[in-house]
Amino acid sequence: VRAHGDWPLVSAVTFMSGTKHSDTEVEYILDTATWMGPYEDTPYEQVEELGELIRSSGLKAETFPDLRPAQWSKLIFNATVNAVAALTGLPHDAHFAAREEQGDLGFLVHDLMEEGKRVAEAAGVELHENPWEMNVHATERGSRHYPSMLEDVEARRPTEVESINGSLVRQAREHGIDVPLQTALYRLVKAKEASYS
Repeated sequence: VRAHGDWPLVSAVTFMSGTKHSDTEVEYILDTATWMGPYEDTPYEQVEELGELIRSSGLKAETFPDLRPAQWSKLIFNATVNAVAALTGLPHDAHFAAREEQGDLGFLVHDLMEEGKRVAEAAGVELHENPWEMNVHATERGSRHYPSMLEDVEARRPTEVESINGSLVRQAREHGIDVPLQTALYRLVKAKEASYS
């Protein structure tokens, strides 16, 4: 974006999402706040003004002087939920939080998020929200959200695995943190993409 002009930039993290049912119908799934913070040298006051503009429109927004804790919370959440959905074919639903029976998916999801939290800690980031709690809260809404990576796999399109899971795995390597589960997830989604051809 910077290459197109020297204007103030704002970073944002959003959870607002929907499920496409047809070309004319999209179900609005998560009505949550967009997290916003300065990018480069944008004054925080401008971020606050933009946040207020969004709130005045009826949407939700929260502003932060440093967005990295929120970005890391979302990164860990997405790296786990998106890739697990892509590999299992399950939408993000109660399966992702279930931890009652030995074979429940929630155990794996929890352990994947714990690996991500260790990487954030090694990077010196105190998370804005606990990704596991974000996951549980989202599944308690009773909706069945189809993460973008699942939609991409079903359509046999390239996914965002490199920028999401790849980013987390690279950060882990950079900080000397072993993340075997996240690494396996990353490689399996890459292999899934390779299977298209």
